[in-house]
Amino acid sequence: MAEPENRREPEAEVHQEFWGRWSPRAFSPEPIPEKILAALFEAARWAPSCYNDQPWLFLYARSPQDRALFLSCLVEFNRAWAGKAPVLAFVLARKTFEHNGEPNRWAPFDAGAAWMSLALQARKAGLYTHAMAGFDEDRAYEVLKVPREEYDIMAALAIGAYGDPETLPPGVRKTEAPNGRKPLGEVAREGAFTK
Repeated sequence: MAEPENRREPEAEVHQEFWGRWSPRAFSPEPIPEKILAALFEAARWAPSCYNDQPWLFLYARSPQDRALFLSCLVEFNRAWAGKAPVLAFVLARKTFEHNGEPNRWAPFDAGAAWMSLALQARKAGLYTHAMAGFDEDRAYEVLKVPREEYDIMAALAIGAYGDPETLPPGVRKTEAPNGRKPLGEVAREGAFTK
C-alpha cells in the first residue's frame, strides 16, 4: 500500500527515523511475524529508567479473542480504525519502585521512553504504531485484570503494517498523513523558564 507523502521538514539536522515516525490509522490486518514482534518489545526493554527500575509492562493481543477484548476497551472513534491492526496493546507503568516499594513518580516518563523505543523499532521493521489516550480506563482495568493499586494504564497501542486508507471512515481518511510540529523554539529554550 502506498503511504502518504511525508512533507515534514526538520529545523535542525536529525536522523530521518525521528521525523519519519508518524501515527497512521490505516492498518493492514497482515500478521506480524513473531521474531519482529519480539524485537519491538526487546527495543522497549532497553529504554532508560530511574534506578533502572524498568516500571513498564506491555500487554498485547494477537488472537481474535484477545484483540476483541482489547478493542472493547477503546472509545468508539478508535475502535472504528484500530480493529484492523494485527496487534493491539496497552502500556502500563508500575506505581512503585521494586527495590523499596516507594512511589515512583518517574514511572510514566520511563514508560514513555519504552513506548518510543518500541515505536522507533517498529519503523525500522517497516511497521507503524499509533498510541491512543482514547480508551475506557475502568473497562481496561476490569477486562485486562490489571491491579489498579499497582499500575497506571498509560495508553493503548495499535501496531502493524500500513494499510488501505480507503477502509477508514471518511472523516478520518482526510487526515491520514504525517502532521506537523510546533517550532523548535516553542519546545526547547535555553536558560530559566520565561513566559
